Amino acid sequence: MGTVGTAVGAMPRPGLRELKKQRTRDALVRAALELFASRGYDGTTVDDIAAAVDVSQRTFFRYFASKEEVAFFVPRLAESHVIEAARGRPPDEAPLEALRRAVLDSLDGIGEAVEQLVPLDLHLRVYRVIESTPALLAAHLRRAAELEEELARVIAEREGLDVDADPRPRILVAAFGGVIRVTERLWSAGDDLSVTAMRDLTTTYLDHVGPALTGNWRTG
Repeated sequence: MGTVGTAVGAMPRPGLRELKKQRTRDALVRAALELFASRGYDGTTVDDIAAAVDVSQRTFFRYFASKEEVAFFVPRLAESHVIEAARGRPPDEAPLEALRRAVLDSLDGIGEAVEQLVPLDLHLRVYRVIESTPALLAAHLRRAAELEEELARVIAEREGLDVDADPRPRILVAAFGGVIRVTERLWSAGDDLSVTAMRDLTTTYLDHVGPALTGNWRTG
């Protein structure tokens, strides 16, 4: 991907090598996700993925350390968009609003980035595989905790706080992450696996954060 802006005539060999490596990597990602969606994660082996791209198992491991890593390659791309979106929010926005806009804006723009690697509907279907596969779900939750820490540090930095001295960034991100987790779980169990459905559900649940935390439920 780093060769896109390089003149082909200036560095033809490195550019071609990088392009070939990128194509092989992307082919492995797409083959893996297609197999996971059709056979399930546990029903797919590294050999199956390699064979689908007509490469060796050794070639697979040049690009990915495990099946788990290739399963999360596209979701990690989506996560990076959220982090960058949070960093780019206006400094006068309240922290919760900054997180909200970062996630919703990322959902609005992630389709184009994903489509450069795999069909968007395939990426979204694999979320259901993640939710239904204990090993993948455990990895997903582990990474979610890591992502929350990254976001807490981003929020602390934009607010001029020491994340280890002031608990508010981590508390805010933990509450926000809980909303996103509920959204993911219910969305993946539903009939509509579109980005629009995920965005609508995310918006609805974020709208309930304030009333759920501060309201009297018996009289609300």
